[in-house]
Amino acid sequence: MPEGLRLDTPGVDDGAAIWRIARDSRVLDLNSSYSYLLWCRDFAATSVVARDGEGEPVGFITGYVRPEQEDTLLVWQVAVDRSQRGRGLAAAMLDGLVSRVAREQGVQRVETTVTPDNVPSNRLFTSFAERHRADVEREVLFDGPTFPGEGHEPEVLYLSLIHISEPPRLALTS
Repeated sequence: MPEGLRLDTPGVDDGAAIWRIARDSRVLDLNSSYSYLLWCRDFAATSVVARDGEGEPVGFITGYVRPEQEDTLLVWQVAVDRSQRGRGLAAAMLDGLVSRVAREQGVQRVETTVTPDNVPSNRLFTSFAERHRADVEREVLFDGPTFPGEGHEPEVLYLSLIHISEPPRLALTS
C-alpha cells in the first residue's frame, strides 16, 4: 500500500463518503445514499474500504456472498477517489477483499458484472484472474432490454474460480 493508505472493513459511518465516491466516479450506477448506509451495516464483512492518513475513505468495494452459492463472492461496485487513481488501489482492494473473504468464509469463486464499454473494470477483473491464475468465464447475465428505460448496455457476468493458498501481496505500484 502507498504510505498513508490502509485497507479496512467499512462501518456505517463510512456510508456517506462511499456514496460520494460512487457519485463522483460518474460511471457507477448510483444507488440511494440510504443503500450505502445499509451496505456498510449489513455487508461490511464482504466489502472493503481504503482509508487515507486521516482515516477518510478514498476507495471502496462492495460485495456479498450469494445466498444460494455460498462459495461465491459477488463484487457489486468498485470505486477509487480521483486523488488515488492510477496507483493500483482498485487491484489491491480486490486482492485484499477476496483474500479475507476466502479465508473467513470459504469463498472459492468471484463474480461481477461489467458493461462492455467499461474498460477499467474489464481490465481490473481480467488482471485479477491473471494474478491468481484463474480462468474467467464470461456470459451476458442481463441484456440491455432487460433494464427499464433505454440505453443500458448488457451486463456481462465474469466468473473466476480462485485458489487462495496465501494472501496476495497488497503492495501498490505508483
